[in-house]
Amino acid sequence: MARHAVLHRFYTSKPWVTFRLNLIAERGNVCERCGNRIARAKDIIGHHTIELTPENVHDHTISLNPELVELVCFDCHNKDHRRFGYQGMKEVYLVYGPPLSGKSTFVKQQMGRGDLVIDMDRLYAAVSMLPSYDKPDNLYSNVVQMQNTLLDNIKTRYGKWHNAWVIGGYADKYKRERLTDDLGAELIFCDVSKDECLSRLQQDEDRQYRQDEWQGYIDKWFESYTK
Repeated sequence: MARHAVLHRFYTSKPWVTFRLNLIAERGNVCERCGNRIARAKDIIGHHTIELTPENVHDHTISLNPELVELVCFDCHNKDHRRFGYQGMKEVYLVYGPPLSGKSTFVKQQMGRGDLVIDMDRLYAAVSMLPSYDKPDNLYSNVVQMQNTLLDNIKTRYGKWHNAWVIGGYADKYKRERLTDDLGAELIFCDVSKDECLSRLQQDEDRQYRQDEWQGYIDKWFESYTK
């Protein structure tokens, strides 16, 4: 069954219709984004803060969870989904910090579906089919070429992505700030101490056979980091 058909079936189902009407009865006919009053109940949209997909629509802890549904007007809903003229600005974020500082975890928590993410570890995994912590040196030039192509897409705002997230160490202040200017990005620093990074390394079972390698990455970042 096509994606839209699966979602349409859910949004016309009795459990969703009843759930939405109960939310309106509890919260009133006011948009929870802009505060405007919505005259007709049929114009109040139940917006899922976690976008529904065929994979999660039948998980009622997501699709029928009142904590994950906002009541919004058409304008706010269209702005959120960037449609019908509400394309908005493409925001770009450069997320940097030492290895094991939580950069990827932060981006996963903040990003939206349809965002573009450039992460060297994930690019290595894409071309090698190895775990993201296993990065063969001989593939470095290929991965950098892929990264540069995607960075050029961000510079030119090529594509229909929403926001973009660039993840990396970027210990050198000059290179970091030059890339930030080139991309028109906002800097986000994952400020974690060396001791904390090493502690996380010790507790990471996936890296237990590569601890010396990753300790080297951590040592190198803190030795070269400039504010």
